[in-house]
Amino acid sequence: MGSSSSTSSNRKGCDLASSFDNFFKNFKVESKILSQETITLIQSRLKEGDLQRAVSAISDALRDIDNAPLSIAVTGESGTGKSSFINALRGLKHEEEGAAPTGELETTFERTKYEHKKFPNVTLWDLPGIGTTNFRPQEYLEKMKFGEYDFFIIISSTRFKINDAHLAKAIRKMKKNFYFVRSKVDSDLYNLQRSKPNTFNKDEILQRIRNDCVTQLQNAKVRDPQVFLVSNLELSDYDFQSLETALLRDLPAHKRHIFMQYLPNVTDATIDQKRDSLRQKVWLEALKAGASATIPFMGLISDNDVEKLEETLTLYRSYFGLDDASLETMAKDFNVSLEKLKANLSSPHLLSVEKDDESLGEKLLRYVEKFCSVSGGLIATGLYFRKIFYLQNYFLETVVSDAKVLFKKEEIFKDLVGSGQTYPLHNVGNENGKSEAASS
Repeated sequence: MGSSSSTSSNRKGCDLASSFDNFFKNFKVESKILSQETITLIQSRLKEGDLQRAVSAISDALRDIDNAPLSIAVTGESGTGKSSFINALRGLKHEEEGAAPTGELETTFERTKYEHKKFPNVTLWDLPGIGTTNFRPQEYLEKMKFGEYDFFIIISSTRFKINDAHLAKAIRKMKKNFYFVRSKVDSDLYNLQRSKPNTFNKDEILQRIRNDCVTQLQNAKVRDPQVFLVSNLELSDYDFQSLETALLRDLPAHKRHIFMQYLPNVTDATIDQKRDSLRQKVWLEALKAGASATIPFMGLISDNDVEKLEETLTLYRSYFGLDDASLETMAKDFNVSLEKLKANLSSPHLLSVEKDDESLGEKLLRYVEKFCSVSGGLIATGLYFRKIFYLQNYFLETVVSDAKVLFKKEEIFKDLVGSGQTYPLHNVGNENGKSEAASS
């Protein structure tokens, strides 16, 4: 009897290990929310059929992901756009409550803390530029409590100065990561296009700015400097996506999830990365349940299940900026009613079923059929996930689809625009995601 049970456990563990391996190898390094060490540990426990220890390892990993603190230092001289960059990362407009004050001269030698109400584990720190203090780089970092930060972003709106280079070298000695951000490139392009319209070449100018910054830093003995060109008004433009990828790649794996959810939806790629991060987390939770017991995925959805699903849907909508408060702000930007905005989306209505509409169970059956056809038929491998797993994925895909619809702002209202009614979409980005200055 014991031998039969052990054989069954080993077989189930091998099935789970195979599915685990197939799932996680599909993600790029910068998207993985588990370290290779943790992946190897969980996989080996599953292969051994030691499901109890596998569940324990998955639980530990999920706890680390949920509780990971992230602390980001942003430094640069006064007037370089530090505050604007911090607001952009937090998804705030300059006049919104809690936004970092912009357009002010540096008047303090103290660091300033900025938190996000949705993500209390993430903290942005505005550090005074080293040139505004009398500290040497090493002393500056000690005064600014360098040990607390996961990485440093050094910002300049013109040329990086010798102080920036000295600071970078000191940060490197302390084995922390740093990134050079050249801000306000949209203003540079706008001014050059107006002053030299006949010879203006956007790509050549951007490359010249990048090369100039790299040369300055190399002359100051900074090894292999990476410089990212950004516009604080339109994060979707220029090098922000490359900066985002570099930050994620260099972060410890368990901190990637919270940083990914923290970032505003500035590109389709960002939305996809958020989805992939959440998909891994859902998978881990389902794997934990699947390793604990074999539970057929079909069955009645209990009241308790619905309550959990409501919480999950609310969380996903919040992560992707589709919660009611965010939609209300967006409706004002679009100059349409909240009801009209919601009518163009699916996620706010997922748990409310009209009389003539198909039930959630019917929608789920269609989704499971599609899901299994593209994922190789997980059920056939012996990996029995709860019905909740499929519902969470269904909710996630629906929310992601809505986020992409909103990202392509004007498409939502093309029927209204076609009828002669217009909306001030320029306030939130034009068709190509360009700032007004950069696209004029």
